[in-house]
Amino acid sequence: MPNTQSIYGYEIRSPHPTEETYFKTNPVVSGMAAEDGRIVLNPYSKLSEAQRAAVTKNEAARLWLREHRVQPSFRLTPEQLQAFQGTPYSQDELALKHSILSRFISGDPSAGAISEEQRQWGVWLRDQLEKRNK
Repeated sequence: MPNTQSIYGYEIRSPHPTEETYFKTNPVVSGMAAEDGRIVLNPYSKLSEAQRAAVTKNEAARLWLREHRVQPSFRLTPEQLQAFQGTPYSQDELALKHSILSRFISGDPSAGAISEEQRQWGVWLRDQLEKRNK
């Protein structure tokens, strides 16, 4: 767990028993934006502290987008659509857009090549999150 107990105003909490069971069987899932508005990190993940800190940023961005019901209007690139084919995101465009923005915030390269329109949305989101830290 990172040294901070919250990021961008979102609390980081320990997993509930059902979440811990999920994480134990899915160690590649490094964290989640929980339904209670908190961030939960996978205690079975093998990430470094820097990687875990990036995951907390990612999940905080997801929580903010969800909380504010943001509906990004940018287009997904063909490469992004292909990269997420066969994942739950391929059936949920809003969740995929939120994921792309959150990954931009955390510096996760799995978002793929970001379009200029997506970059502008990402900068806007980063500004909103930074306001919460002041």
